[in-house]
Amino acid sequence: MEIKFRNRIKALSLFANVGVAESYLHDVGVDVVVANELVEKRARFYRHLYPEVNMIAGDITDEGIYNEIIHKARLESVDFILATPPCQGMSCAGRKDPQDPRNSLIFYAIKAIKDLNPKFVLIENVPRQKQTKLNMGSKCVPIPEFVEAELSDNYQFNEKRVINAMDYGVPQSRQRYFYLLVRKDEGVHWEFPQPDGKIITLKDAIGALPSLDPLLREESERYRFPDYERKRKDGLKISKWHIPPLQTWKYVEWLIHTPTGCSAFQNEIFFPSKDGRRIKGGPQTYKRMSWDKPATTVMSNSNIISAFTTVHPGRVIINSNLEYERQYSDPRVLTIYELLIISSLPLDWDIPDWASDCMIREVIGEGIPPLMVKRAIENLIVEGKYNQ
Repeated sequence: MEIKFRNRIKALSLFANVGVAESYLHDVGVDVVVANELVEKRARFYRHLYPEVNMIAGDITDEGIYNEIIHKARLESVDFILATPPCQGMSCAGRKDPQDPRNSLIFYAIKAIKDLNPKFVLIENVPRQKQTKLNMGSKCVPIPEFVEAELSDNYQFNEKRVINAMDYGVPQSRQRYFYLLVRKDEGVHWEFPQPDGKIITLKDAIGALPSLDPLLREESERYRFPDYERKRKDGLKISKWHIPPLQTWKYVEWLIHTPTGCSAFQNEIFFPSKDGRRIKGGPQTYKRMSWDKPATTVMSNSNIISAFTTVHPGRVIINSNLEYERQYSDPRVLTIYELLIISSLPLDWDIPDWASDCMIREVIGEGIPPLMVKRAIENLIVEGKYNQ
């Protein structure tokens, strides 16, 4: 059943990235009309995807940029704000620095909400923001306490705020902190719907895709994958984005002998090393994902085989209890096409040809899985009877 606002809603997107979160908003009756993004390349990517949106590129902390955003949003009678302030200062994958200036960008989201007074607001960030404090001059205040103090007079807040993408049809375990706000005069309480209990595993999501060999940086080592070209062509029949990035042979060799769901650090022979000596590393690095679980959280460095669980689960080529004999396929990171699937992005997402592999991975890793946003808004529409 199609669920959408009977009367379409105009929206403002702040900290818009390239518009990952907006992917399905049009389907539910929400039209983003104004957006803001700091990084010009991302703003260009956004304009490519959404040419009808007034994208204002620039620093929201600049008074001129901020005033332009608010002016254009007022002209358009915006009634929905989507805000995803950068999280690197508080992310578990970041520096966890309470003084990181990016943490205070929430001030500008709150200021915009108070200036525009929209009916609906969705703010997303990492769960760690619960413990992150803002410097208010005389005291430091946790972000949720600040947000509630600023907006609770006019807005009804959701109760359940830490949400995992895998509970809403996304084949990725990705926890995020959401504020779902409805202006009190609407008389509606907005929450995420109850999870249906169905979890989509990696096998469900990408298990049917053709296997790929990595393209090795060292041309002298490429003989090790005699089927590379055939597999590459099979992958390109699926999508021009189903092709793995370059990999270094020594890393690949460690992963060839690493079973599904395991880290190369668990190996006794083919372990991460330098000059023959075992190096130090976290248990989630040089690690293959598991077929029977959703993907781990996609991060901006998904092209790095040594990063946090970025490696394809692989399939058994040679089954053996002996480590030097056992072999697993796909000793590589996920392709961009596979990232689209596990991030719930449209498979025909119109990626501009000029965007680099690293940039595409970065914006996907920093974006909200758009199916989460769609499910949240659908629940608002149903609970508020906005489709009647």
